[in-house]
Amino acid sequence: MGKSDPPLRTVARAFEIVEVLWETDGVGSAELSERLDIPKSTAHDYLRTLEDTGYAVRRDNKYQLGFQFLSVGGRLRNQNRFFQAARSEVRRLAIETGELPNIGVEENGEGVLLHAVRGDKSLELGLYPGMRIPLHSNGAGKALFAHLPEEEIAEMLERGEFEQMTEHTITDPDELAEELEAVRERGYAVARDEQVLGMATVSVPIHVDESLVGVLSISTPTGRLEDEAYETDLVQQLQEAANTIMVGYQYGP
Repeated sequence: MGKSDPPLRTVARAFEIVEVLWETDGVGSAELSERLDIPKSTAHDYLRTLEDTGYAVRRDNKYQLGFQFLSVGGRLRNQNRFFQAARSEVRRLAIETGELPNIGVEENGEGVLLHAVRGDKSLELGLYPGMRIPLHSNGAGKALFAHLPEEEIAEMLERGEFEQMTEHTITDPDELAEELEAVRERGYAVARDEQVLGMATVSVPIHVDESLVGVLSISTPTGRLEDEAYETDLVQQLQEAANTIMVGYQYGP
């Protein structure tokens, strides 16, 4: 089936139901039938099928997402070469800086968080593996955005679909293009209060053989970056860690 072909409706519907289960504390056949405007018997069949495959569990006559998703996600992350090469450096940065270092990749025009480790003075942001982040409103996203293929960058800027996360978020395509150029020139990205008020991120891209494989970031309270020397120190630590990750990615097991 090519990209222009319509998706199989049963598969698309199954994932719609997964989204409903994700958004709720659990639903029964009747509620799902009403939410999706499908027959109750059809809703029941989908829910039972998800239960039989382990992707849903039934409690008190309601269906919830099962931990099978966690199993699949965990295996997917652990098989990722970038994660394998970077996780020890993420842990080291958390210990040495006390901040919240993390790694992520780009997928379908969004950032995807792979791993984060909290230091002893870090922000509590509720990050989790698989979390999706916009590319325009934080340092990690900008470091990824700036190093995508030129045609992808141009297409995204032309669409101009950039949500205003805070009053500091850059949403104007021309201004954002200038910001991405600055990221490329200095080799790292910084964002202050653009996604969450009070949060800043400093991020460096990870390239292997001139190909972007991911991003390494540190999230910190915005006030700490008022000290230019501290920002410089974080950038240096990220760049040193990035070099170690690149070697591990190329030559590790």
